[in-house]
Amino acid sequence: MNNALVIGSGVMGSGIAQLLSINKIKTIITDSSIDNLKKSKEKVLLNLDSLLKKSIITKNQKAESIKNIDFIKTLDQEINQVDFVIEAANENFDTKKKIFKMLEKKISANCVLATNTSSISISEIASELKFPERFIGMHFFNPATIMKLVEIVKGRETNMETTDKIIKLTKRLGKIGVISKDSPGFISNRILMPMINEAIETLRGNVAEVDEIDSVMRLGMAHPMGPLKLADLIGLDVCMSILEVLRDGFNDKKYDPSPLLIKMVNEGKLGRKTRQGFYKYNKTK
Repeated sequence: MNNALVIGSGVMGSGIAQLLSINKIKTIITDSSIDNLKKSKEKVLLNLDSLLKKSIITKNQKAESIKNIDFIKTLDQEINQVDFVIEAANENFDTKKKIFKMLEKKISANCVLATNTSSISISEIASELKFPERFIGMHFFNPATIMKLVEIVKGRETNMETTDKIIKLTKRLGKIGVISKDSPGFISNRILMPMINEAIETLRGNVAEVDEIDSVMRLGMAHPMGPLKLADLIGLDVCMSILEVLRDGFNDKKYDPSPLLIKMVNEGKLGRKTRQGFYKYNKTK
């Protein structure tokens, strides 16, 4: 696979596009918002500078990445040459299903369709596609250029050819792929989100302050980052959406989002991306 399309220019979409382009894959990133695309381009350039300063990439890789990536609002003929599509839009079932039904009418017969969903059923998204056998979950972690893991999630109809292509692409990108069954939250978020939710409930119950909660998990449990800081990094709105998927998927109220989490999301305190969550962030973070 040498020509990719990334749908969605948020944190994950931008990171995935950057990763693909660094690895010599011609990449188009698209979004319905021109403003989002402009922000994505700025973000990618800043991240490339940061990776270069940390010696994670070379000058040649930076130049190659810039050359290989295009930011496009309207998809016309460009999509005909694409052999791999990954969607990184909002964690919303209806949005994702609508995107893939549109894409299926435009892409070539050999193109693989993937979603970066972190919790929504692959089989359910693919349920109305004409060719569900070429649809698969490919869940990257933030930041996509740094984190080594990719969760590969097969739907009921996903065939071995599609799975093999994604396993090979994962290795080409320097990542380690872990295969998960198509179950709500897959492996990572079925374990992670209840922990984050319980950390928020611990704060809401006045058991300890933010720093104390995160320190216990960092210093006592050897986690590189505390759960509340990690929630800020993921996005509190994303955490809430995943918990709702878990609750509805398992029909179990133990996954109900904490009232404090719901309150913060309603107030627009979404973590790093809004510069306020459980911590406050300045513009450079």
